[in-house]
Amino acid sequence: MNPLFFSKVLPVMALATLISFTNCSNKSTMKELTIKKISVSTDAPKEVLVEALSTAAWNKIDVINWEEFPYCPDVQFRMAYSDSAFIIQYKVKEKYIRAKASEDNGRVHLDACVEIFIAPDGGEEYYSLESNCVGVCLYNIGASRYNREFGDPALFERIKRYPSLGREPFAEERTGDFDWDIVLVLPYDCLFKHPGYTPEGKQAKANFFKCGDELTEAHFLTWNPVQAKQPDYHRPECFGIIKFE
Repeated sequence: MNPLFFSKVLPVMALATLISFTNCSNKSTMKELTIKKISVSTDAPKEVLVEALSTAAWNKIDVINWEEFPYCPDVQFRMAYSDSAFIIQYKVKEKYIRAKASEDNGRVHLDACVEIFIAPDGGEEYYSLESNCVGVCLYNIGASRYNREFGDPALFERIKRYPSLGREPFAEERTGDFDWDIVLVLPYDCLFKHPGYTPEGKQAKANFFKCGDELTEAHFLTWNPVQAKQPDYHRPECFGIIKFE
């Protein structure tokens, strides 16, 4: 082999490899979000929760990380916290909806789905709360996509879901101009690996997602950019920073 290959080509290849595998811990790719505290009962009806959330800013979930999936529905979220729970509202405008998953801890990501992955203490393990458009949820914790731990099924009785499309699943995809939203209430006592957790004054890591793996136009949107060769939300190194007032 030509010695010039080692003196000129290999360094270039090494640099290219380094660039292509630069991870998201680079601060320039990490968004920051400040979360306000609100005073509201987590047992309140949806309209009261939405009114309490009105002081929180909307944030876009609009990053297309994989060019082979260009469809970008209009997706926003806003988040706040109370004395007892995280409260998150998603607002979605899209052409296709489906809610085939009918039981919690099912494959909701295949439907019209919104998600939050959050490491409440900024540590390695993060909770995944995923919901399809009728409020059927998946909830677990782990340090990666593998060996994730599911809590007591009774947790789902405490996770409140208020979808504008109602709670009835529908297996057939619907096509049109859909405008839907959902409010999710995640009590701190559902953070089963973080007993006694309260967020006030603390910092977490998180990312927010919108997907629809089996919809006519599959899509994989994120709030904070993700660097991976193929769609993969389980990239905690690509989470943004969440600061709780």
